[in-house]
Amino acid sequence: MQIAIDGPASAGKSTIAKLVAKKLGFVYCDTGAMYRSVTQMAHEQGIDYGDQAAIMAALANTQIRFEPGDPDQKVFLNNEDVTRAIRLPEITNNVSQVSALPEVREAMVNLQRDIAAKQNIVMDGRDIGTTVLPDAQVKIFMIASVAERARRRFVENQQKGIDTPLKTLEEEIEARDHKDSTRAVSPLRQAQDAILLDTTELSIDEVVAKILEYVKVAQAAQD
Repeated sequence: MQIAIDGPASAGKSTIAKLVAKKLGFVYCDTGAMYRSVTQMAHEQGIDYGDQAAIMAALANTQIRFEPGDPDQKVFLNNEDVTRAIRLPEITNNVSQVSALPEVREAMVNLQRDIAAKQNIVMDGRDIGTTVLPDAQVKIFMIASVAERARRRFVENQQKGIDTPLKTLEEEIEARDHKDSTRAVSPLRQAQDAILLDTTELSIDEVVAKILEYVKVAQAAQD
């Protein structure tokens, strides 16, 4: 079974996807971390974020992999642990540009589909239900207000020792929404058969419970 969870930045997709995967015993694939890792690679090597040819050349000699961690899975760029580095503002504010590059998206989408073909999976991102896994049995499009998303990111950053003002986060999230929804390749949009889920007023447990109900219905339909 494939579960696709899409939505804008800081809607809580990764947090929810991890919990849903754990409850179901499915594999979780963090597609956002893949694009962030490519952005981190470009940053480390001094490659312009818009230089597709140079990024693809460097990517040919780069391995992105995940390892289990507590509480979060760890992300490695070759043998370097970049779990925290890819969440810093430099990467957060430039990942939209890198992920909009057609050849980068093609490479990552192919990798994501390979992962999903081998096991039951929960995958979150911007274009999972529309592009990566168009035949997913469960598609969720998670949204929340900009103010609530900025508040969540602020709390998350504080816990990680990242000190960015709340107002700045609101502006960055609005800018990211615009970039993601207007890019030429696989823009952020709700799949026609996706369930719209507004999480602004919902707790994490409430969102997980709702998605598990949708999964139960889909599983019954398969039997």
